[in-house]
Amino acid sequence: MAPDWPPLRIDEAAAVLARFPSLSPPLTLRWHSPRPFSAAARVACAQGEVFLKRHHVRVRSAAQLQEEHAFIAHLRARGLPVPEVLTDAEGSSAITLGEWTYEVHALATGVDLYRDAPSWTPPLSAAHARSAGRMLARLHLAARDYAAPARSTALLVTGDTLLRSGDPLAAISQACARRPGLAAALATRDWPRELAPLLPALGALQPRLAAQPVAWTHGDWHVSNLLWEGAGAQAEVAAILDFGLCAPTFALLDLATAIERNAIAWLHPDPASRPAFADIACALLAGYAELLPLSRADTDLLADLLPLAHLDFALSELEYFHAVLDQPEMAEVAWRDFLLGHFAWFAQPQARALLRAIRAAG
Repeated sequence: MAPDWPPLRIDEAAAVLARFPSLSPPLTLRWHSPRPFSAAARVACAQGEVFLKRHHVRVRSAAQLQEEHAFIAHLRARGLPVPEVLTDAEGSSAITLGEWTYEVHALATGVDLYRDAPSWTPPLSAAHARSAGRMLARLHLAARDYAAPARSTALLVTGDTLLRSGDPLAAISQACARRPGLAAALATRDWPRELAPLLPALGALQPRLAAQPVAWTHGDWHVSNLLWEGAGAQAEVAAILDFGLCAPTFALLDLATAIERNAIAWLHPDPASRPAFADIACALLAGYAELLPLSRADTDLLADLLPLAHLDFALSELEYFHAVLDQPEMAEVAWRDFLLGHFAWFAQPQARALLRAIRAAG
């Protein structure tokens, strides 16, 4: 997936880092991230390298970035290997210049094994998946005592409002009243009719989701958002990256999202032959269960949740492509292939086999 935003330039890096006297001036941009929702680069300064990330203000304001930074600071205080977010001379971790918002991170320690891998491609080994699962459990344990309000944005964050709603169609209508961009994206669609096939599965989740405690979660747990202690198949996770999708949801949703991101070849164009990797899913669960054991009720819920775990984020992607980027073709992909297509794919035989393996892991 190509980046949505123009790459960072050395002159704008200089303007941002001028607010960080110990880092300025930057010397060169050494690597540009290929991720789509923002622009980011490693910046070489006389004192070393930093990671500079830029967002459009319609995607992240300074206050919205600081919500992510507060969660990162909490995890670092609990001993999680999360890179430090740097603050400028005035103590701010989010800088607004014109139509852009910037953040500066210290470089993480570890090998970026998946730097060139497209997002949502499977890990290189089951051992990587197991280590990722173990680290996710560590994050969930560290987040248990983190109390912060809900995110002030629903745009490009992982959410559970639709999942937890007893009336999903009413929840979408209420969201449209608060989010004009989402309302505009749905205005030309017969969305109640198109979403009707999902409603029985959503309804079946409700009694069990009500019992899930709210907790802050990473929201985008994929091996490309982790650094590693080495380059081998047995390498362990060394650092956690990219909290852009973090939000208060619940731990099993984060775990379901991790399975979805790592154990299904979503980039394969043909749904009928799209592979699913039960060994990767089970390795993630096994690593997670080393620290947070999973009951059969947990794995049953995970299996039922997996076809629906993407819904809130898919709606936010629809809004992003329609209202922020004005890309109607990508908005259609977000609706047809992501929101509706992900759910429909779980009727495929390989998907049913994946869900059986998840249930059996409890």
